[in-house]
Amino acid sequence: MRSKSAVVGGFQVFAVAGTNSVSFGVSVAAASRAGLLGFSVKRTDSPKGSPHYLLGYKVFPSTVKNPDASTSVSTYKQPVQSLVWDDFTCIPGHAYSYVFQPLKGTPAKLDRSTPPIPITVTTEPLFGSSHDIFFNRGVASSQAYALEFGNVAPDKQPTAAKQAAAFAWLGRDLEPALIRFIRGAKKGDQLRCAFYEFAYPPVLAEFAAAIGRGVDVKLIVDEKPNTAKDPVTENLAAIAASGLPATAIIPRVARKNVIAHNKFMVLVPGGTTATEVWTGSTNLTDNGFFGQANVGHWVRDAAVAGKFLQYWTQLSSDPGGQATDTAAVTKQKNAALYAEVATLTPSPAIGAIAPGVTPIFSPRTGLDPLTLYGQLLSGSTDLACATFPFTIPASYRDALATNTSTGPLVFLLFDTAEAPNPKAVTPYVKLNASNNVYEAAGSEFTTAVGKWMVETDARRLGFAVNVAFIHCKFMLHDPLGADPIVVSGSANFSAASTEQNDENMIIVRGNRRVADIYFTEFNRLFNHYYFRFIASKTANDPPTPGSLSLVEDDSWLTSYTAGSLHTKRVQQFIDMAI
Repeated sequence: MRSKSAVVGGFQVFAVAGTNSVSFGVSVAAASRAGLLGFSVKRTDSPKGSPHYLLGYKVFPSTVKNPDASTSVSTYKQPVQSLVWDDFTCIPGHAYSYVFQPLKGTPAKLDRSTPPIPITVTTEPLFGSSHDIFFNRGVASSQAYALEFGNVAPDKQPTAAKQAAAFAWLGRDLEPALIRFIRGAKKGDQLRCAFYEFAYPPVLAEFAAAIGRGVDVKLIVDEKPNTAKDPVTENLAAIAASGLPATAIIPRVARKNVIAHNKFMVLVPGGTTATEVWTGSTNLTDNGFFGQANVGHWVRDAAVAGKFLQYWTQLSSDPGGQATDTAAVTKQKNAALYAEVATLTPSPAIGAIAPGVTPIFSPRTGLDPLTLYGQLLSGSTDLACATFPFTIPASYRDALATNTSTGPLVFLLFDTAEAPNPKAVTPYVKLNASNNVYEAAGSEFTTAVGKWMVETDARRLGFAVNVAFIHCKFMLHDPLGADPIVVSGSANFSAASTEQNDENMIIVRGNRRVADIYFTEFNRLFNHYYFRFIASKTANDPPTPGSLSLVEDDSWLTSYTAGSLHTKRVQQFIDMAI
């Protein structure tokens, strides 16, 4: 939900609320900038909560000597020195009243005489819409986890209560929501599911419990020959331990050199008409729920669920070339599968994306969906955001390279920082501020930086082997506009995920609730890792003033010049549709 304050003394606050996060932009007139040291932020949890000042992390060096990693300060005395700011401590479906108080004077004697700017915000409810969206925290590499849980894996915490708290902190709403979807199936209903990594015992137990209460459960599970990219060994072991009957499992073994990468569930009440579908990026593993960043997307739409059920039905016969087939037969079977999938969900032209939800399934012949996503990324009017667990297609880079510093603002978030491939035939296209493109990648503090302490990550916690930070696959096209487009699902925005793998994506057009939730969660992840990413790239450079502590005059505003990234980010809020 989006809102804005009245203009007060040359200040105006804009807000975008997701479920657990609120992103703010602050407009400050030129005449109001002189002497501005920042803002204290007071929040009242409506309707009966007591007002309290939110906490910050940076301090004025002259007023807080030698801060360490445990130093947490109130913005009452140590203000926010940014015109773009986020509150990640909210709960869903809740009203909040914020007061942004401009502070002037000196750090030792703050002047609070400038009129405050109040704004009321309501976060999106977690459940009850046609689209419910759930993110885990996905930031094991954080000061919060280091301070609260000592960089120790959840199952190695000293007490059962601490173990539960660590898992709950990392997983947030994702695992409980997925379990709620399964528990929503009643006697006589059907659950039709397809999973790549299927090895998380509590969820497998929920499927077994569903069968026990009379739900007809059928699970397509990747059981292809085990290689570095296929989870068959873990899947089979988890299935054997779960007690799930063999009749519930449909092994996916055809087309052994590609992966059955889906992660979706379809609810069919009474075994008649599909009504709801769960999709997204989350594999059923410890890493999927508690390590890497992931999203689950619950859609209550019979037409969309029906498409997923048709796709599931196609896959349930294990279509495509089998290991025993000749090359000619394999080619024929694969071609039939590709044609059937493409016919079920044809890829629309960029100008013909319908309002509502458009599913896109793979495998198929041709790269039309991948091309469409690239057009959405490079063709936004104001803003585009995207996550890439692996790499960005070269065609996307080429398209973004034509963008100028005055074109649409683009944020790209990777699991691992991209670098030129020395074996590549074509030149590597480096994107930067001249293209209005800003990149970040999963990172952690491996050494102490100022007051920031060493952090862990999903690999060190024993969750991850490959992807440790960013596993979600979503793209936002003008998310703050009047007609936002969100792309989300299982596919990694690659040729393989389009032409080879079993994959699903949904394109959601015109739904501001969906866009706002994804936008605020993207901000949370991008801002978290951008700081660490830049720190890792400049580890041998002296700290930039203001990067580790507050600036003691109004010079922090010099970064808000015309054309700067900071100014462009504020402008996104000023121009957003409300």
